[in-house]
Amino acid sequence: MSSMGQVNNSVTDRSDKAGPGSICRSPLGATSRPPLPQQYKFRNGSLPYKMDQPKNGHTVVTSNGMDYTQLRNRHEAAINSSRSSGQSFFILALIFGFASICLGIVYLSFPDLEPDEIQYIKLPRDIDDAKNLGEVLSRYTDRYFYEVVGGYLVTYIFLQSFAIPGSIFLSILSGYLFSFPLALFLVCLSSATGATTCYMLSDLVGRRLVYRYIPDRVIEWSHTVERHREHMINYIIFLRTTPLLPNWFINVVSPIINVPILPFFIGTFVGVAPPSFLAIQAGTTLQSLTSSSDTVTWTSVAVLCVFAVLAMVPVLFKKYLREKVE
Repeated sequence: MSSMGQVNNSVTDRSDKAGPGSICRSPLGATSRPPLPQQYKFRNGSLPYKMDQPKNGHTVVTSNGMDYTQLRNRHEAAINSSRSSGQSFFILALIFGFASICLGIVYLSFPDLEPDEIQYIKLPRDIDDAKNLGEVLSRYTDRYFYEVVGGYLVTYIFLQSFAIPGSIFLSILSGYLFSFPLALFLVCLSSATGATTCYMLSDLVGRRLVYRYIPDRVIEWSHTVERHREHMINYIIFLRTTPLLPNWFINVVSPIINVPILPFFIGTFVGVAPPSFLAIQAGTTLQSLTSSSDTVTWTSVAVLCVFAVLAMVPVLFKKYLREKVE
């Protein structure tokens, strides 16, 4: 009995000394199990997110002093305050309907067209549509310059805002209709405006949808954004210049991972210039193109790579200076 009591006392002493959440050592001498990863769950229970403690025992802190727990809490609060899926799609449908009405008004404000020309006034879906549309609009650009420019801007912004394919054909078309400086400015302005509109729509109605499908990636990318916030414009320029991620994906995800809207707009305006440069240049020979892939050559790929590297040079140089100082 005395030996049994000693064993019980030993177990009790070990259990009392164990910290909260730890596993006491077995009285038979077995080693304790390693600590389990922490598991965080959103309040709606549908989006689990697991995160291991860093090996050095310290909390990972972002450049602005925010650790993983604070980042997770902020995302949890955002999704709890977001609208339901039904409300989100209803609002999106209303906005899309309003934008479609605006596009229809632009269409109706065009001058009277010949019967054989009306069939070509539509959103271009391939290079042949772009050729026919360019042929018709070129007849009216001189007499109705502002109407053509206004219609071009509204159409381009509409496609970008709702991630509808076809903006590449409008970029090519601008090189056929306008002078090169004006075409480049119009493409950059409409791309940045449309992408920012898509950004705001995603922030308004898309947060819950994005969290449903890629919750772990959202937390991971948000942490990356926090660490590189001071170089955000350079990173946006890099992503826009290179084809690493689709533009629509960048537009939709950016507000969810807390990319600031002003660097997003500026980075998009500057970043779309190099690929637009190539598309506009190809547009000067629109009638000889057979497909949109004709704008992509090894020379154009090399040019885009050079611009992408130049976008990251300030970031790498600043990092080098910081390491030298430290």
